[in-house]
Amino acid sequence: MNSQSLTRLGIPEGAALDFGLAFAANHASSGGDPSRLEEDICAIIADPAAFLGDPLREALARALYVPANKQRDALAPWQQWGSGLEAGAVQQLANACALPVAVAGALMPDAHQGYGLPIGGVLATDQCVIPYAVGVDIACRMRLSVYDRKANIIPGQKGRLANILERETNFGMGGAFKDKRNHEVMDEDWNVSPITRRFKDKAWAQLGTSGSGNHFVEFGAFEVTVDQVEALKQSGFDMPPGEYLALLSHSGSRGAGAQVCQHYSHIATERRYDLPKDMKHLSWLTFEEEAGQEYWAAMNLMGRYAAANHELIHKTIAKKVGAHVILDIENHHNFAWKEIHVIQGQEREVVVHRKGATPAAMGELGVIPGSMATPGFVVRGRGQAGSLNSASHGAGRVMSRAEAKQSFTWGGVRKQLAAAGVELLSAGIDEVPGVYKDIHNVMAAQQDLVEVLGQFQPRIVKMCPAGDKAED
Repeated sequence: MNSQSLTRLGIPEGAALDFGLAFAANHASSGGDPSRLEEDICAIIADPAAFLGDPLREALARALYVPANKQRDALAPWQQWGSGLEAGAVQQLANACALPVAVAGALMPDAHQGYGLPIGGVLATDQCVIPYAVGVDIACRMRLSVYDRKANIIPGQKGRLANILERETNFGMGGAFKDKRNHEVMDEDWNVSPITRRFKDKAWAQLGTSGSGNHFVEFGAFEVTVDQVEALKQSGFDMPPGEYLALLSHSGSRGAGAQVCQHYSHIATERRYDLPKDMKHLSWLTFEEEAGQEYWAAMNLMGRYAAANHELIHKTIAKKVGAHVILDIENHHNFAWKEIHVIQGQEREVVVHRKGATPAAMGELGVIPGSMATPGFVVRGRGQAGSLNSASHGAGRVMSRAEAKQSFTWGGVRKQLAAAGVELLSAGIDEVPGVYKDIHNVMAAQQDLVEVLGQFQPRIVKMCPAGDKAED
């Protein structure tokens, strides 16, 4: 099929025509039915969005896709890692790149559909912030502590370690400690926003807690191989190869962060009233607006508050374990940063939203978890410009919470966990391993984004008990 045939079918000249020619040339070798080539092309032209996420047809579909709110001559440039991603997630990133304030985007291999920006979506904007592109759980975060104890102590001390998790963590939507915990973050100025001022007391009551949804605190074995020792040493950690006792936590800014998101998302939505319904969650606030300045200050305060939550969890548990921390790594993955990037050959400051994406600038350390029965990884960023210095934040869901409750039973899951050597203290059936992608496939899809420096295998897992509403 030549250019004339494709333009006759309705493919415009330019990049879309180039993709059309490539599609036609590779159609049969990629598994397509040669007798249906023209039919396939016409179907893509008629409804490009229906083929986003289709490995064979996605490239042409992306070239033809025009969001309902296209306010620019061309979508902001964006790249994708991983194949066969959920079509809704791909469409959501394309919609985001159609915004007049969008500068560039990226989609991580763990991506799945969210609100506005997909989970696993990265979006750079010009002088503005999108509250829902940061997310409800502002500054959701990972933290790993590796102790000066060998992992082979876990079987013999399983009861003691489980008891520490039960006593020193607190889960649930309304989770709070009877006796408030203290941290210098509570001495900061919480008057930067009327919302942070109003919810300071609630935040203090929840200081050091973990919430619900996919949040967890777990003991496990952190393995460093001979080949990884030098890379860890370059990153400031001098430790011999072996398996170490470690603690991994995942949670964010709790109820206060959710209130900040809801309040400023509502303001943004009212001000960007002309956005279509399916793009309302992409409403932005400029830094010239008082609300934009307030949100930015509140978001950063929530980042420090989320970090304080993890610090208290890890400090308290390390004391109870009676061990010294020899490696300590943490990172946000629901946040926005002002960063300098080269976009289409021009160096400029942009606001990079990472909604379920790990910062991965050159040399930057981070933690990417799997599931309660699969490994997590300590990684070092490779500074990939096309990803806006980002990587996945985990394995990524393959089904909704409602689908999970209909698909799994605890009998089968318990056998799987036992085979993996995992003791589960509490969790909902909507967080079992089967609801997540294969973390090894996700890591393989982003080898150009991060380098693996060590592997964490869960052994004793504590999550929010079943029945509580997810807040992630």
